[in-house]
Formats: sequence, C-alpha cells, structure tokens
Amino acid sequence: MPWRALTLQVDRAAAEAFSDALLEAGAQSVALEVNGAMVAILALEQDFHSLIDRAAQAAGIAAPGFSIDEIADQDWVRATQAQFEPVLIGARLWIGPSWHQPAAGRLAVNIDPGLAFGTGTHPTTKLVLAYLERTIRGGERVLDYGCGSGILAIAAAKLGAAHVDGVDVDPQAVETAAANARANGITLNATLPDALAAAHYDLVVSNILAQPLIVLAPLLAARGPRVALSGILDEQAEEVMRAYRPWFDMQLAASEERWVLLEGVRR
Repeated sequence: MPWRALTLQVDRAAAEAFSDALLEAGAQSVALEVNGAMVAILALEQDFHSLIDRAAQAAGIAAPGFSIDEIADQDWVRATQAQFEPVLIGARLWIGPSWHQPAAGRLAVNIDPGLAFGTGTHPTTKLVLAYLERTIRGGERVLDYGCGSGILAIAAAKLGAAHVDGVDVDPQAVETAAANARANGITLNATLPDALAAAHYDLVVSNILAQPLIVLAPLLAARGPRVALSGILDEQAEEVMRAYRPWFDMQLAASEERWVLLEGVRR
C-alpha cells in the first residue's frame, strides 16, 4: 500500500504542538528531521489539505507550507526508522528505538516512535535528559509533568530515582508512557492531572512550552524544592524565570540551538 509523505516547514516554537495536532487529526506518524523540517506520513486516501488546516487551527498557527512525496510500504518503514537513530546522553544514558542494539556499559532507554512526543532526538528532550544524567544520584522522587512518551520519567528511573510519576493532559500519552515504562521494566505511575495524588518530590521536570509553564508555575512550585524546565526558546527564558522567581532561585542551566533548560532551586 502506498503512503503520502508531507514535508512541512514549521517554526520550532510550534513544533511540538503542531506535531501532536497532526497525530490527533489522523497522521500515521510524525517525525522531526535534523534540519528542522517535519515529516508527516498519511494514508494516500486522506485529505491532506483538510488535515493540515485542522492541525494548524488546533495548534494556533497558520497552515504551513509543505511538499509532497509518495512512498511505498517498505520505503516508509526504512524512512521512519532512519529518523530515530540512537542518542548518547552524558556518560551513562543510551536512548534508542527497539530495533537498535544498546551501547555496552550504558543505561538503555528504549523508546519507539509513536503517538506521544519524546523520542530523545529533539533538543528540548535532550536538554532534560542531560540534566537528569548529571543530577540523579539515586533514591530521588521525580515528577515528569507533561510526560508525553514517558522518556524523562523512564530515564530518571534507570538512573536510580526511587519513585517516578508522570502526568499528561492527553489520555493517549498517559497510556503510551505507561506502556513504554513496562517495556523498559520500569514502574511508572502515569496519570491525567486531576488523578495525581498529593505528593512531594525531590525534582519536578517539565518539557512542554513556555506559556503553559508560566501558567503552571504555582502548581509545580508546590510539588518540590527543585524544578527543571524545557520547551523554552532563548528569547522566552526571562519571562518563564520571572514566573518561578517567587519560589525559586532561577538560572539558565543549559542550551542547545535556540532552546534552553531552566533550573530552579527553592530559596
């Protein structure tokens, strides 16, 4: 069966929201390429104009420009798998899909591409993974707020966190995170926000977008003494830090391309 591949040019700040919206609108898979382009795979009979318009409206952006290619089944499999090469994080972590052999001597986090954001290839995800690799020493309680695929929570557990919870507003993401945790041999309590029990954590991580992070500042601040925030462009960093300064000493902890990781420590 042939498929249609759409290559779309999307601003990085909107990439995650638009990727999620494409999947919700009916795309079979979505991948971010190294050059920043987004590739969506659709069944040949799908109305791609309507799908793009619906996804753009849901993400709050103008419909982006795109090019079209037709691919066969085997080409799709090879093309999709080629998008997800393993990633080495720091000295301890290996992140990769199930069809790759983990590197010897590293803690392996297997994440296959699917219906939730987070395979380890996007700069925002890599920034938090590197932060976890540097800071998790064992025994911590960690909350991943906006868990997507569960990659951050799973990595924290592999690095030695004693307890990990994940929260997402998307029921599909909650199911995916729980399934990925089971596949990695990790116990993860993944829930919708309203179902998260009152609890205190040593570290709260959140890789979403700047505006939701600003809105969530009081909620995340109430959960623990340390936060690590990503999904933030460098020009948005000061506004996000200002929202968290009533509770935390904030600093820019790391950056990659135009994305930054912010760290907050309770005063």
